[in-house]
Amino acid sequence: MSYSAIKTLHILSMVLLFGTGFGSAFYKWMADRSGRLEAMVLTNRHVVLADWLFTTPTVLFQPVSGLWMLSQLGLPLSTSWVALSLALYVLAGCCWLPVVWLQIRMRDISAQSLRLGHPLPQVYWQYARWWFCLGVPAFLAMVMVVALMVGKHVLGVD
Repeated sequence: MSYSAIKTLHILSMVLLFGTGFGSAFYKWMADRSGRLEAMVLTNRHVVLADWLFTTPTVLFQPVSGLWMLSQLGLPLSTSWVALSLALYVLAGCCWLPVVWLQIRMRDISAQSLRLGHPLPQVYWQYARWWFCLGVPAFLAMVMVVALMVGKHVLGVD
């Protein structure tokens, strides 16, 4: 496959990663704020499904395609913008993995509460706070990765 084709797929993959992540976060946050348990159950289920269908493949494809393009260009991993991008990507991943676990737990807790006719337990809201607190740095790290990839020359990094 040509460099141009991989680059196009890399960019489209990043758009899908951002769109799914930001969209899922927005809808989950709004469903939680609604206080409507039925909406929360459905949204939690869809957020977990979206992570498996869209986020996970793009999270795996991004470094593979990025490293392939670097090898085609002959750029070492020690190139400043590359090294910083990889570090930020790892940071985002370190935040995202617990977020996935939290989403699965919140999906299960909310479904059980609905099934039993009980209000959500306090642990759901604790998980929701951790989910938000981990999601913000993960998202900001990914914004910085894209800024470095696109604007490396404008930002003055080699």
